[in-house]
Amino acid sequence: MRPGRSRPNESKTMPQMQLPFFPEGVSHITPLLAFCAVEGRVTYFNGSMPVFVHEQADVASFRMITAQFCVTGNAKQAEIARAFGIPRITVKRAVKLYREAGPKGFYRPRPTRGPAVLTAPVLAEAQRLLDEGLEPPVVAERLAIKPDTLSKAVRAKRLRAGVKKKIQRPS
Repeated sequence: MRPGRSRPNESKTMPQMQLPFFPEGVSHITPLLAFCAVEGRVTYFNGSMPVFVHEQADVASFRMITAQFCVTGNAKQAEIARAFGIPRITVKRAVKLYREAGPKGFYRPRPTRGPAVLTAPVLAEAQRLLDEGLEPPVVAERLAIKPDTLSKAVRAKRLRAGVKKKIQRPS
């Protein structure tokens, strides 16, 4: 081929690299990932493109998106911890939750323990015994539960203690 001539399939323009251009005022997490907080909303950017937005007080969404960045390889756990000033263990726990349950794991209600000792039948029996006039320690002994457990249920108004009989003393 003669100099100055191009091949038929060869393009005359060279491919251009796209530089990461970020909006003004962002804080960088990595060279390609940044965030900014404006008017109570946090926006995450990959270059100039916003990739996620959440309210500043929405901790569940914050943990979910930062864990997602780690799991997908867009950021390291240490970079997230450094950028937001949070402990690394917090990021590790979020990443573990994301891997085990996915994004929905951050939004489900926290599991709570149900009544282990004072189930509905036990409460009903305890109330019956209290209504008969038995003292709470005696009721607890009969039901094979701790007296403190029964006292807490009375204080929480899940049970009504029997009315104490007044003893008339001779004057």
